[in-house]
Amino acid sequence: MTTQTKALDAPFKLSSKHVAVSLSIVFLFITFTTIGLNHVPGESYGWMSLLPTSLVLVFALTTHRTVEALFSGTIAGVLLINPTEAVEQIVGISMDVMMNETIAWIILVCGLMGGLIAVLEKGGSILSFSDMLVNKVKSRNQSLLMTFFLGILIFIDDYLNAIAISSSMKKITDGYQVSREKLAYMVDSTAAPICILVPISTWAIFFSSLLEANGVAEPGQGIAAYIEAIPYMAYGWVTLIIVFLVAMGKMPDLGAMKAAEARAKSGQVKPDGATDIDFGADIKAHSNPTMGLINFLLPMVVLVGASWYFGIDLLAGVFVAIIFTICFYGIQKLVTMNELFDAVYDGIKVMLLPLATVIGGFMLKNVNDSLGLTQFVIDTASPYLSPQYFPALIFLITGGLVFASASSWGTFAVAMPIILPLANQIGVPLHLTIAAMLSASAAGSHSCFFSDSTVLSAQGSGCTSMQHATTQFPYALIGIIATTLFFIVVA
Repeated sequence: MTTQTKALDAPFKLSSKHVAVSLSIVFLFITFTTIGLNHVPGESYGWMSLLPTSLVLVFALTTHRTVEALFSGTIAGVLLINPTEAVEQIVGISMDVMMNETIAWIILVCGLMGGLIAVLEKGGSILSFSDMLVNKVKSRNQSLLMTFFLGILIFIDDYLNAIAISSSMKKITDGYQVSREKLAYMVDSTAAPICILVPISTWAIFFSSLLEANGVAEPGQGIAAYIEAIPYMAYGWVTLIIVFLVAMGKMPDLGAMKAAEARAKSGQVKPDGATDIDFGADIKAHSNPTMGLINFLLPMVVLVGASWYFGIDLLAGVFVAIIFTICFYGIQKLVTMNELFDAVYDGIKVMLLPLATVIGGFMLKNVNDSLGLTQFVIDTASPYLSPQYFPALIFLITGGLVFASASSWGTFAVAMPIILPLANQIGVPLHLTIAAMLSASAAGSHSCFFSDSTVLSAQGSGCTSMQHATTQFPYALIGIIATTLFFIVVA
């Protein structure tokens, strides 16, 4: 075949592939529409409630397009529910999600966190902090250990952990040819797993309020019940051990991480197809290293302090921190006020893709709730529950639900009223039930490729959420297996 013939033939092959994919999607949607038209109103969807999430997993793994997979699953679910009013339902779900208080909080927090990081970047503070660490870190393992210990120090919220540490550590880990996927793994593994183990984090505040709302703890005593369960939150403890061993070089690279590390050691730390957060190539570190370090640490102290002052509210904290940092940098005349304001906008823009992923996940959760997914899964497993295996099964079942919905908090708001009475009925200690649910929450969020902490860790580290998820999953799986065995033994 001549070169000219090959050139003419290539577009035809590409076009044929696209046509095949398009026809497959059309066929699937026709199938979902047919099922929806034949479903009897009021009847349970049963196993069919699993279909939209299954479509999302297959779509994402084959195309590596996370946002598109989530919206495809949402559309498929809507076609199951009522195909004759699909457009109206999509619009309604979109409005419900966007007006949801949790979603509004996430959008504001993530957007403003992106803005704060951009201001720190623009003022040269992150570069100053990185330069200081470069002088302290003398080896590849030390760069990973530094990432690990910073993750433990920033325990107040997994969003803050995911965005701040990844942004400040990239220069150091790049210098030692650590893949961005491994950086994302280190950051993500000290996000949710750490937050569940610390009783003064956003996770502890939320879940203790759920315990009080469900009547298993007296008003004001939810945090005491939460603290009692911390020693048994096995997934958090196991994950910390695993990530520490990885940082020390005592655990080998597994699965896709092995290929990512081989690529990084050959000189390409950032994977193909990934975009890096870049707010300008002309940024320079502060001429005074001590002042540059203060310019990074003081806004972070204000962020944590303000969040704590306003009742562990990261939104209030980041709002105060942005105002403080702009004023603090403005007084020093590090950059012009116009550049600082533009940096906030640039940071918000950078967060649009992670936010689209989170919104897509909540839309899928909305559909799954309408299909009765959580109720179906728990009802199916209930006959097999016994005091000995209850914590392990609840960990696996609810962890799977969190993985399917990417909503650790939302899932347990729905599941707790079902799980807690079941546990009480068969005589399982409350602290074990709480520990199983919190472990499931962290495990599901940690392993899900479209959860908020996953996409933020990937975005900050400079890889896609699918690249991060596939390299992280073998380690998460080890943690899931170890946690399951732990609950079987202690129960």
